[in-house]
Amino acid sequence: MLHELCAMTGAWIIGFCQVTGRMMMLFLDTLSKVRTVSIKETLRQMALLGADSLPIVLLTMLCTGMVFSVQTAKEFVALGASGTVGGIVAIAMGRELVPVLTGVVVAGRIGAAIAAELGTMKVTEQIDALRVMATSPVRYLVAPRFLAVALMMPVLIVFGNFIGNAGGYFVAHYYADIGSTTYLNSIRQLCEPFDLFGGMIKGVAFGAIISIVGCFKGLNAKQGAEGVGLATTASVVLSIILIFISDYFLTVLLYVDK
Repeated sequence: MLHELCAMTGAWIIGFCQVTGRMMMLFLDTLSKVRTVSIKETLRQMALLGADSLPIVLLTMLCTGMVFSVQTAKEFVALGASGTVGGIVAIAMGRELVPVLTGVVVAGRIGAAIAAELGTMKVTEQIDALRVMATSPVRYLVAPRFLAVALMMPVLIVFGNFIGNAGGYFVAHYYADIGSTTYLNSIRQLCEPFDLFGGMIKGVAFGAIISIVGCFKGLNAKQGAEGVGLATTASVVLSIILIFISDYFLTVLLYVDK
């Protein structure tokens, strides 16, 4: 029994290292191909992967800002700290909530779409056809999507911060009777530009994770419709897990002892 357990653990560790290594190789290969990527294809992917995600991101951030303000406004007013509500909401949204939730939303929408599209191309042998025509699948398929998601994530985060703070202001003003001047002054006093810029940096990292994981799972999808479905599901799950893990390290790097 112990022998079987050790064998299973060793096999899992070896498989994990193999997948991690292959994913890192894809990431490095993608970086080397970014300079030669088609601008037209990148812009098309930015519209498809980024701009089309804006409505769901804005709705998510609006509700998040309103809920966070509901949870904090009344308690802060009761404690006599109503002058800090706006700043607290803005800092939480800018540093953590907007980048992470935007990453989760984009992983669910875009990561799944990338994995499904490339997985379908894989099982229908379109990837092999590209190789036969001496066209690099990484340069033609992966690099434009990588660049598009990495560039559009900070844009989505900027819009998400704006609408999220607007929702927080609306709730604080009409639910907790916090004045507009008090709310806005607390943002000016407590927030710094890097609270937003740090979140945008996180967005670039999350976008890179989503695109690379989606492309990797799609390019390695097994044959058949079931294989494409499994690759799509695995892409979303792994992307979200890596977003949460990397968020911790990025937070320590960007904000601790700042």
